Amino acid sequence: MRAITRQSTARCDTKQYISYLLSDPLSTSCTRLSKVMGDVSHDSVNRFLLREEFSPSDLYHEVAPHFNNKGGILSIDDSVLDKPYSDPKKSHLVDYYWSGKHHSVVKGCNIITLFYTDPENARLPVNYRIYDKADGKSKNDYFLEMLDEVLSWGLLPAWVTGDCWYSSLKNLKHVRKNGLNFLFGVEGNRLISVEKGSYVQSQALEEYPADGATVYLKEYGKVKLFKQTRKNVSRYYIISAAQLDDLDDMSNGDFEKVHAAHWNIEIFHRAIKQVCHIEHFQVRQTQAVSNHIHCSLLAFVQLEIMTLKQEIKNWYQLKKNLFLNVIRQFISEGACIRCPVHLHA
Repeated sequence: MRAITRQSTARCDTKQYISYLLSDPLSTSCTRLSKVMGDVSHDSVNRFLLREEFSPSDLYHEVAPHFNNKGGILSIDDSVLDKPYSDPKKSHLVDYYWSGKHHSVVKGCNIITLFYTDPENARLPVNYRIYDKADGKSKNDYFLEMLDEVLSWGLLPAWVTGDCWYSSLKNLKHVRKNGLNFLFGVEGNRLISVEKGSYVQSQALEEYPADGATVYLKEYGKVKLFKQTRKNVSRYYIISAAQLDDLDDMSNGDFEKVHAAHWNIEIFHRAIKQVCHIEHFQVRQTQAVSNHIHCSLLAFVQLEIMTLKQEIKNWYQLKKNLFLNVIRQFISEGACIRCPVHLHA
């Protein structure tokens, strides 16, 4: 666990900040939390965000007791946190990135996450990076770095999954070197051959058996290629087995199971924006932004733990039910009739 080098003087702590992120329906800020708490100053909240030094390993050790570390599916993906009103010149981690949501380049922070789905379907983030162009690293560099870290921390996944962005030869070979199965998306122009030496694009292959086409990926080797067509859009995926003898036994059922688990990282990125306020920070300094994002991820962890314990049905239920009694009382007592806003409208 993270060693605390000095005692914080801030009256705000991690537990309070996470509870705030999970409960406040409005955009979050130091001033807003100060107003909610009453006895905690704006400076105290700001001091908490500036003085803590959370790291990705802190996240892993926080979540490790809550999942089966062996045999799960480890997924890589990134997401842009929209910050349309932030100035990149004043906030180091804000820049311009391509957004799949907006289908254009937008202003924001880019967070890269490794997300683990264990055999019992516990779903938790296990490593992350906030993209920093000053590092001089690509998303693929971060991915390889993060993968090596979680393996060194004791994670023993059976599969690694990712989209087309992460299916470079270097990444595929690195995953294979670590003895892991993988499923990655590939572009339709990725070169494959049914027989070595005669290459065609993935999209040009005429037959796709139900259990995948066994082909050779150029400069990599033997894989199974799957094609999915939805709404007249075709997507291509490759599967490789750590033991090549196992590849022939892999079926469409295996593909569907692993692909469905990979989708968990997509709904995770949606949830941290909708119920964990990961985008809604109003601080500029790098340490404060980093700590806010870390606390937002911990907030999600709390939601997943509550779901696993069946205290809530899903990640959205806590916030949805939080104000039921207040709203019910407001309506039943006809409070809107006496509300000053209503009277002066």
